[in-house]
Amino acid sequence: MPTSEISSSKNVRKQYIYKFSGGRAEGDASMKNLLGGKGANLAEMANIGLPVPPGFTISTEVCTWYYEHQQSYPENLFESDIPEALRSVEEALGKKFGDPENPLLISVRSGARASMPGMMDTILNLGLNDRTVEGLAAKSSNPRFAWDCYRRFVQMYGDVVLGLRPADKKQKDPFEEILEAEKEKLGVREDTELGTTELQEIVRLYKKAILEHTGRTFPDDPHEQLQGAVGAVFESWNNERAQVYRRLNHIPGYWGTACNVQAMVFGNMGEDCGTGVAFTRDAATGENVFYGEFLMNAQGEDVVAGIRTPLEIARLKEEKPEIYRQLDGIRTTLEQHYRDMMDIEFTIESGTLYMLQCRVGKRTGPAALKIAVDMFREGLIDDREALLRIEPEQLNQLLRPVFDMKEKQAAIEAGRLLAKGLNAGPGAATGKICFNATDAAELSRRGEAVILVRIETSPEDIKGMAVSEGILTERGGMTSHAALVARQMGKVCVAGCGALSIDYQKGEMRVEGSEIVLREGDDISLDGTTGEVIAGSLPTRNSEIVEVLVDGTRKPEDAPSWEVYRQLMEWADRYRRLQIRANADQPDQAATALTFGAEGIGLCRTEHMFFGGERIQAMREMILADNLEERNTAIQKLLPYQRDDFYGLFRTMGSRPVTIRLLDPPLHEFLPGSDEEIMRLALKMGKPYEHVKERIADLHEFNPMLGLRGCRLGILHPEITIMQVQAIMEAACRLRQEGLEVVPEIMVPLVSTHRELEITAELIHKTARSVVAEQWTGVRYLVGTMIEVPRAAITSAEIARAADFFSYGTNDLTQMTLGMSRDDSGQYLPSYQQHDVFARNPFESIDIAGVGKLISMSAADGRSVKPDLKLGICGEHGGDPASVEFCHKAGLNYVSCSPYRVPVARLAAARAALLD
Repeated sequence: MPTSEISSSKNVRKQYIYKFSGGRAEGDASMKNLLGGKGANLAEMANIGLPVPPGFTISTEVCTWYYEHQQSYPENLFESDIPEALRSVEEALGKKFGDPENPLLISVRSGARASMPGMMDTILNLGLNDRTVEGLAAKSSNPRFAWDCYRRFVQMYGDVVLGLRPADKKQKDPFEEILEAEKEKLGVREDTELGTTELQEIVRLYKKAILEHTGRTFPDDPHEQLQGAVGAVFESWNNERAQVYRRLNHIPGYWGTACNVQAMVFGNMGEDCGTGVAFTRDAATGENVFYGEFLMNAQGEDVVAGIRTPLEIARLKEEKPEIYRQLDGIRTTLEQHYRDMMDIEFTIESGTLYMLQCRVGKRTGPAALKIAVDMFREGLIDDREALLRIEPEQLNQLLRPVFDMKEKQAAIEAGRLLAKGLNAGPGAATGKICFNATDAAELSRRGEAVILVRIETSPEDIKGMAVSEGILTERGGMTSHAALVARQMGKVCVAGCGALSIDYQKGEMRVEGSEIVLREGDDISLDGTTGEVIAGSLPTRNSEIVEVLVDGTRKPEDAPSWEVYRQLMEWADRYRRLQIRANADQPDQAATALTFGAEGIGLCRTEHMFFGGERIQAMREMILADNLEERNTAIQKLLPYQRDDFYGLFRTMGSRPVTIRLLDPPLHEFLPGSDEEIMRLALKMGKPYEHVKERIADLHEFNPMLGLRGCRLGILHPEITIMQVQAIMEAACRLRQEGLEVVPEIMVPLVSTHRELEITAELIHKTARSVVAEQWTGVRYLVGTMIEVPRAAITSAEIARAADFFSYGTNDLTQMTLGMSRDDSGQYLPSYQQHDVFARNPFESIDIAGVGKLISMSAADGRSVKPDLKLGICGEHGGDPASVEFCHKAGLNYVSCSPYRVPVARLAAARAALLD
């Protein structure tokens, strides 16, 4: 009878244990949530007739019970339920658990619903003691084999269950010390060279070490061993490495793990035995070749732990041709059944093949694309399934510059890995350290590759960021200024690298906990995909796709990944309903976005246009003007710059929509901070130093992000809005006269009430009409607003009356809704994610329950007033696949993201449509 708990109301037993054996099982592959991935696939393999050793799965519900009830178990689990499940295994094999004459040995393995390879614990050969080991020796006629299993079991159980594992990774493992000492004494190198007598002595020494180090005696009772192993598997769900892996892969902590108990089969009984791990296709390249490794006379950990050097799976065809033929047939069966590339584990016992595990195999981004397209062409899947097989983020690996992996690994092994930060801008970059933007620009002009290293960046760093290969910051999060601009520019970025201490005055960067000091001009390398910072230079190159699309240095026919990428994007555009725009401020950024398939610009941040050359000088003169006349004089200097900027942007985008946000950030961001810079500015303005410094002090705000910025600037200083709208409309009129029709979308930022938008919209319309009349040219334009304040979201019905479109600024909307600074939240968000306060960083992926609800309410209210109201998002969430899926469900028209995120968003939008 299936086990476990009896419901008092309906007298129905709740099933906690699911059995499987050759030809039948109580579960199947669809039950991953309950049985975990390993248990569900063991059941599925048993159901389709593959040679699976019998066993049973303790469901994930027992793990959640375990944590909810102070490390206890459902009633009768160990008293009757597990013994009853064990009896079915005993009957299938004619062996008995704990029997000194014919013992059944078992493995106890973890298995979460999402694959977490190597993160949780496993115990093999469970059931051995001083009596059963003799029974195993007699039954197998191989005492050495029996004591080898016992040695392995005591070591694994002592480590995993009894806690004999060094607290400090630098300390030597006591078990390894004993083993190495015995091998040295005997003058042997390999474990396989140890005889029965030596293995008996090692077991004795292992048990002694356990008692000395832990104060606990190694348990002889197999049932006690089993209960300890099951508890250890559940405990391993919350070990440090499992928690880190879950955070990185957004796996909720409440899922828990299943526990799989399975009869042992032995790959270490002799030369006709072995074990291996394989993939049905090459997981690195996607090539349709059988790929993997094996060892003869070995158990599974020998392969995965690198204890011995394994052999390529092709060698098995030479050494055991019949086994290889069977395994190759199973490879085909599994691919046909699962219609995917599979990762398998197998054991050969005395010439008989057994399957221990299968799961959908982990693969690189390029391999994922190739496998999906190849399987479509092979008729295994259709184009919809092919799209659903690829995680959108895997496209990054095709688009970003790359390091040679062998050279990078060699650098790490040589001790050049300095620190790890947030992988804020994927890709690889190498260059010379520069601590300020001016020096970066100068060094770049000399032809040097530059890495801009800052404590944190600001808009004033834009010129340095623009010329840098990569950006490294000590502070800041995934949506910090550095991260946002880097992604928009397609720059590599490692942000929030707290292990670094940057000193601008000394021109140096120190690494915490070491004597390492790097100075300006030293070479450094960034891996923005992993967040690694490496001393010295490493060679990089653009990906094939970028070389074809952006650089034009490679022909499509010479890029093997191009056809696969092109096919995938064709399918994505066929099924997606969301439009994909890009965040871009300059014609070159816009051109890059177009090559990646952008259908418009969803956010042009006009403040980025005011840095560099004479622009910043005119901007500062405008801000520090003592009267309206001075301000207008400065604004007129800015007008031609703005007009040319918009002309170039419109011309690049053609008739596609371009959303231009009016000036948004606090004015202090444009002003100098040091006395030296203030002095230079005063001289240029022809004003006393003390007067300029006093004016800058007058503009100081205690909380500038909630101060004089956005629409408030335009209402207080309408001449700024007039200048920007005049520049937009004059550029549009010029292009209209040249025969190109553009439709500017003018966006008002930081609106919180309908009157703010009405006042600003009235000024926009008045200015636009004046330009059109003066130019004698008709130009269509839209006026909308950025919804980034909670009050605006909940009063959207009022605001929509004056708006042609809403664009949700999810970066600030998240800050204001959660009351969290996106740049400072890195201090506590990792802990929040660890405690499941947030499953994902809300600045990376939209907080659907909070921010998402505001967006959905706002969209519905806005369209209740204007059914054709255009809706989109323009925060960096626009390139996050989960956020794109939300936007699809919320009925938005488009998402906008960094140019290099456009392909990711296209694929994510297609997947959202297919999953809807």
